[in-house]
Amino acid sequence: MKGILREIGMIARALDSISNIEFKEYDLTKGQYLYLVRICENPGIIQEKLAEMIKVDRTTAARAIKKLEMNGFIEKREDAHNKKNKQLIPTEKGENVYPFIKRENDYSNIMALEGFSEKEAETTFNLLQRIRKNVEKDWVFVKKGNKRNY
Repeated sequence: MKGILREIGMIARALDSISNIEFKEYDLTKGQYLYLVRICENPGIIQEKLAEMIKVDRTTAARAIKKLEMNGFIEKREDAHNKKNKQLIPTEKGENVYPFIKRENDYSNIMALEGFSEKEAETTFNLLQRIRKNVEKDWVFVKKGNKRNY
């Protein structure tokens, strides 16, 4: 099946586009909601771990984090154990927006799996996790400066 990654990409872009439109009223754009959700779910996470979790480079993460901080959704605090690291903490504003983002995510999951049996949904989830893990191996390999052989 040659088109699996194209299908996954189309699904991801469509849902991202929907989210960007729906979250515009909260001044969240360009996927910033992804970062805010992970920070709300992992208060105190450091930028490097967040970038790794979302699968983006540090520069992309830094830009999104800076915008979230400037718009008052998060704040940075010094890490007591490592002064170089800054912990990312949601502000009250960020915490207040989080439930709306969560509801949108839950709705999108339900809508995407409409017509699926519980078993089909579980199988799909398990297969997608396997695909992600396969891709992650190459992601780590390439991020370390290596080249894949095609």
